Amino acid sequence: MKNLLFLILALGIFTACQEKKAPQGNAEMDSFITDLLNQMTLEEKLGQLNLITPGGGITTGAAVSTDVEEKIKAGKVGGVFGITGPEKIRMAQDLAVQHSRLKIPLIFGLDVIHGYKATFPIPIGISCSWDMELIEKSARVAAQEATADGLAWTFSPMVDISRDPRWGRVSEGSGEDPYLGSRIAEAMVKGYQGDDLSKNNTILSTVKHFALYGASEAGRDYNTVDMSRIRMYNDYFPPYKAAVDAGVGSVMSSFNDVDGIPATGNRWLLTEILRDSWGFDGLVVSDYTSVNEMIAHGMGDLQAVSALALNAGLDMDMVGEGFLTTLQQSLEEGKVKQADIDRACRRVLEAKYKLGLFDDPYRYIDESRPANEILTAENRQVAREVAANSFVLLKNEGNVLPLKKSGTIGLVGPLANNKNNMLGTWAVSGDPQLSVPVMDGMVSVGGTDVKVLYAKGANISNDPEFAAKINVFGERIDIDPRTPQAMIAEALSVASRSDVVVAVVGEASEMSGEAASRTDISLPEPQKELLKALRKTGKPLVVVLMTGRPMTIPEEKELADAILLTWHPGVEAGNAIADVLFGDVNPSGKLTMTFPRNVGQIPIYYSIRSTGRPGATEEFQKFQSYYLDAPNSPLYPFGYGLSYTTFGYSDLMLSQASMPMDGTLEVSVKVTNNGDRAGQEVVQLYIRDLVASQTRPVKELKGFKKIALDKGESQTVTFTLTAQDLAFYHMDMSHKAEPGEFTIFAGPGSHEGLSANFTLTE
Repeated sequence: MKNLLFLILALGIFTACQEKKAPQGNAEMDSFITDLLNQMTLEEKLGQLNLITPGGGITTGAAVSTDVEEKIKAGKVGGVFGITGPEKIRMAQDLAVQHSRLKIPLIFGLDVIHGYKATFPIPIGISCSWDMELIEKSARVAAQEATADGLAWTFSPMVDISRDPRWGRVSEGSGEDPYLGSRIAEAMVKGYQGDDLSKNNTILSTVKHFALYGASEAGRDYNTVDMSRIRMYNDYFPPYKAAVDAGVGSVMSSFNDVDGIPATGNRWLLTEILRDSWGFDGLVVSDYTSVNEMIAHGMGDLQAVSALALNAGLDMDMVGEGFLTTLQQSLEEGKVKQADIDRACRRVLEAKYKLGLFDDPYRYIDESRPANEILTAENRQVAREVAANSFVLLKNEGNVLPLKKSGTIGLVGPLANNKNNMLGTWAVSGDPQLSVPVMDGMVSVGGTDVKVLYAKGANISNDPEFAAKINVFGERIDIDPRTPQAMIAEALSVASRSDVVVAVVGEASEMSGEAASRTDISLPEPQKELLKALRKTGKPLVVVLMTGRPMTIPEEKELADAILLTWHPGVEAGNAIADVLFGDVNPSGKLTMTFPRNVGQIPIYYSIRSTGRPGATEEFQKFQSYYLDAPNSPLYPFGYGLSYTTFGYSDLMLSQASMPMDGTLEVSVKVTNNGDRAGQEVVQLYIRDLVASQTRPVKELKGFKKIALDKGESQTVTFTLTAQDLAFYHMDMSHKAEPGEFTIFAGPGSHEGLSANFTLTE
């Protein structure tokens, strides 16, 4: 990359592309691209299918591309990712539009996953806000910042449903539920793409990973996926389809196999489902070298797997360059068709057309924008607001929280005064050193009447070998030279001089994310020992839990008086955490993924199907579906989350006792704030299909609304159901509702609420 920049600087290539203006509209787009395709050589067409990363910038995989400058000038590159900033991107774009024969502009992308420089909470954290407007706003801010830095394409949102917290990439998704995941997918796509992709502050969105990546066996990344078509369609496909229906511009294939065929070469997925059934007409891109990785899957050599991917419906090859180097030979040998190469090239060109790059290859390149639009005070404030709304209060015994803005607070833990782990995983464009640590936030928000004493207390982990695995992208686990006993002694000294102790513990940011699966998802032992020692002091103990996944914390639940789950909160971490701990913001997050009691319960999720021996109570019964050594119930269920106030549910009403197939049913419930402070509540609506032609979940989320209530205030929340909301996929893949009796549940989570029955009639 250094050579590329030096070359461009030396040549002084900074002039604008003189490419003719592209006309507007679909018919005009088709005509324009057809004309361009007719001018292109086979080599140039294959070049458009080549997505490369030059190295020297932001790397998100194990390989980098070579001879980048010469390939761009020869028309052998369609897109670039991993470089940012108007100056660098202008230099690279100049190579394409000034030196390649047809002057076709490049498209520049990056993994903008949860914010750009203004980093938001990790996606599973954002999902716990259940606030679609706020989620859309986070994507809008990310698009504004990314485009200000020259980018036009993001590889987000990740919408993979997962019910296995051992899998590290649960941090990047929205949890276990297809309905909620679908609503979040829609909000993210809308936030990124806006209403006009050709605007210079909107960005092409990519839904990933298609498909079923979140169901990797044993929770091990990249592993095999094997499930029934019924489960695929009902539980795992909906968020991908929701993104497609919302107009997402591109789709990324997944690493795993589906029905024994790797997704990147799976025609059933990429063509029959995605295009023929769902009507997707955008660009399909591979994941990082996933074409090449089909060799290890046992699908053949590079030429064979590249042909397999093209024939399956893949359009763009990320980094691997199998398309570039083998498809000409495959064409000559009759293993691929010219029409399929043209089809893939057309889709790449269409994406560039929709982004306005043929009108102006420099549309996203403006050196004046970064200083005015990136990591602004306004964007930081949005990040702070999103973070505070994503936190989930898991426990608050004796109303220990909120803290008083007076007295002495003992702040301890390896994450209490730490910047390196605040952003969370997949924050490739963020700068950890610009994040706000919890210590700074507590001092700033607490004010002058609060004294904050600090002690590290423990390392995240004491294992140097484990730390080395985590510290690949920089130090995330720093092992203190002091002994564990000395560190705990310091923490106990702080606790003895404090009115309340706040312990900030959990995972380092890279203990979750890609290639970060864990078989033990409990709190690392040094931190457990710290909490045990603090509990013995008798001081009120508040645990702030930072994590990228649900953890097994039954012991911590008993040790702590209060637990605030903050995930990895982003650039404004410390301020947002302090806002909630001191009560400036009332926590309103609800879990979007179940917390198991132990790993033996995994996979665990709320929408299970009932068995013939269902184990309906907590008390063990022989010859029913129970464990011998643990309850069936989770530690914390889906939809769970407390507040500093309390909410009451009453007056569940149905507009009628039965609903015809072509009718609607109004469901209303009264929610009252019974506490002494204002708060927000996520009102959740679930159904159960009591009798059907196949087994159905014991509960399914079908609606939710986040409302704000002053103390003593009541509000009637109304949902409208149609037969479509009751429909499900059958063995023949038809999607329809069946007449019969249903139960409605309305309440604060999947675990409790009011219920009523109605009948769906023909």
